[in-house]
Amino acid sequence: MSRGQGGALLVIGDVVTDVVARHRALPPAVGRGDPRLTSFPRGTDTAARIRILPGGAGANAACWAARWGCGEVTLLGRVGEDEAGWHEKHLRAAGVRPLLVPDAEAPTATVIALVDATAERTFLTDSGAVLRISPADWSPSLLDGVGHLHLSGYLLFADTSRELALLALESARARGVPVSVDPASAGFITELGVDRVLAAVDGAAVLIPNGDEARLLTGLSDPADAAAKLSRHVPLTVVTLGAEGALVAESGRVTARVAPFPADAVDSTGAGDAFTGAFLAARLAGADAATAAAQGCRAGAEAVTVVGGRP
Repeated sequence: MSRGQGGALLVIGDVVTDVVARHRALPPAVGRGDPRLTSFPRGTDTAARIRILPGGAGANAACWAARWGCGEVTLLGRVGEDEAGWHEKHLRAAGVRPLLVPDAEAPTATVIALVDATAERTFLTDSGAVLRISPADWSPSLLDGVGHLHLSGYLLFADTSRELALLALESARARGVPVSVDPASAGFITELGVDRVLAAVDGAAVLIPNGDEARLLTGLSDPADAAAKLSRHVPLTVVTLGAEGALVAESGRVTARVAPFPADAVDSTGAGDAFTGAFLAARLAGADAATAAAQGCRAGAEAVTVVGGRP
C-alpha cells in the first residue's frame, strides 16, 4: 500500500452477530491464588453480563477506519436476509456504506465471545452466510474510486468465499489498487493449512497478522523473526502484539517497533480489527507505516475499553 494513495477504502469480509458474555471465571492456573477469581465451572450456571452486538472482523475494521477519519468506507459482505436491515442500520450509523448480500438459505454468522476477567476472549464461531459469499457477488466496478482493498482472512477458509477473495485481489492488482489481508484466525489457519493460506495472500501488499498467526505462518517463535520472514512474502507486514504494541517489517527486515498505548481493558474483542481499521485509514491519509501502526495501537487501546468490537 503506497503512502498517500488516497481514495476510498473497500472492505470485503464478515458481518457477524456477536453474543458477548463477560464473566469472572478464569482457567484454574490463572485464577489460583486470587480469592475473587474462580476457575470456570462445568455442568452448572456461571453468572455473566451478556449483550448482543453487531460484529465481524471485516465489519469492525470498516467501522474503525471510518472512526479514524477515512472519508469513504464501503463493506461488501453476506448476511442472513432476516438480519440484513439490522446490520445495515448499524454500519450506516458508524459511517460505513453497506453492500450486504442477503442470503435466504443461511443465517447471519454468529459468534459467542466468552470474555474472562483478564479481558481475554474465546470465540465460538458459526460462520453462517459469511462463507457463502461468491464470485457472483463481485463486480470490478466496486473498485471504482477505491484507493485500497482490504480482505478479511475469514474469507479464505471456505472454497466459495476464497474464490471470491482471490478474484477481488486479482481485480485490484490489475487496476493498481493495493490489497491488505488480515489472516484472521490461528485456529482456522491450522485447519486450512499454512501453505494454502500463504498461497492465497500472494500478491497482497500488506499483511496484518497477530503474533500467534505470524508464528504459525512461519514456524518461528520470535515475532520479530516471523514478521521479517513474512515481509519477504508480503512486502509490508505489520504484526500486532496486543499489550506489547506492534512490529513493522518491510521487505525482509523489521523497520519499526511500535509501543503500546495504556488502557484499562474490559473486552479484547475487536482490538485487532480496530488496529487494522485505524492503520489503513492513516495510510490512506499519507502516514508512513510506523506512524500508521502507532495509530493502530491507539485504536486498539480504545477498543479494549468498550464491550464488543465496534467504536
